[in-house]
Amino acid sequence: MYKRKWVTVLDKLIVYELLKTLISVLLVLVVIIVSRGFIRILDQAIAGMISNDSLLSILGYKTIITTAELFPPALFMTVLMVLGRMYRDQEMSAIASAGGGLMTLYKAVFFMAFPVVILGGILSLYITPWAESQVDLVMKQGEESADMRSITAGKFTQYRKGDLVFYIERVTEDGMLHNVFLQNNQHGSVGVISSQKAIIKDLEDGRYIIFSKGEQITGRPGQLDYIIEKFDEYAFRIEAKAAALKFNRHALTVDTLLDGDIVLNKTELLRRISIPMGALLLTFIGIPIAQISPRGGVYGNMFMGFLIYFSYGNLLRISQSWIENNTIPLWVGAAMVNVILMVFGTILLVRLCGWQWLFSIIKARVAK
Repeated sequence: MYKRKWVTVLDKLIVYELLKTLISVLLVLVVIIVSRGFIRILDQAIAGMISNDSLLSILGYKTIITTAELFPPALFMTVLMVLGRMYRDQEMSAIASAGGGLMTLYKAVFFMAFPVVILGGILSLYITPWAESQVDLVMKQGEESADMRSITAGKFTQYRKGDLVFYIERVTEDGMLHNVFLQNNQHGSVGVISSQKAIIKDLEDGRYIIFSKGEQITGRPGQLDYIIEKFDEYAFRIEAKAAALKFNRHALTVDTLLDGDIVLNKTELLRRISIPMGALLLTFIGIPIAQISPRGGVYGNMFMGFLIYFSYGNLLRISQSWIENNTIPLWVGAAMVNVILMVFGTILLVRLCGWQWLFSIIKARVAK
């Protein structure tokens, strides 16, 4: 007795075409979006707000974040492109003549879609928050050390909005500063420190510059009551210990979002869940939309797909804003958009197969 294979050659062919197209589409979208955002980061690096060593790290984290967010539109576009090409090239007619129906397409498409949806869920729920926290950490460290990075040898440099003025003649590879001049303005008095050597160190209560073998002159401009002190070693705090870093909502873990009744945290959790759910539902809708006439062209269905995704994205944002403003309950906002998308997809599917097909299925179920 012949036993039908669960995974057929047709399934493998469609999965291969979908996976190849998905990688291409996702790569193009990620490069475009990340490149646009990275220009702003480069502007901050040029302004000294971010160290050059951190640029590649931020680029990697932003790529992870953007990849997770683009899974739904990339998967939707992939289904429309691949199945639309198969309709145009009459491959669907050949599949139908061989006994392959609509369920054959659904099975093959979801062979590829389910692993992608699971990967998108892992990225949005766990990996993306970690990447967001790393970006916040790098940006915070960049802000704390922004002014210090602008200190260069042979040049007067203002720090702390002009309250400190540095001059360093030479910096060696071990970080030692030679022939250092520092002017400090505090409460109307001016202090001038000069020394042969100095080094910058981070201690428990802040960042210090430690001078060796120098002198300090302190006084008020225009008055003669100034003090001259000589020292072998003198530590001057240039920056207090930074406050604890507070992450934005996108960087909070799932456990943190679930803990408590803060509406904004619940909304953020719904946003993350909408990524895998949106990818799954858009794939379900994409199969009936992909059917085009032979003269429609490969991209004959892309305009309709764009309208659907644009409407879906706007509905998500509107429902989230309603939840944040307590206009609708949380459970209504969580289910509303997904139910609308499911109903719309079912209508498209029934319209494609015909109402008689639906009635025959219901009749068969009732007869059992």
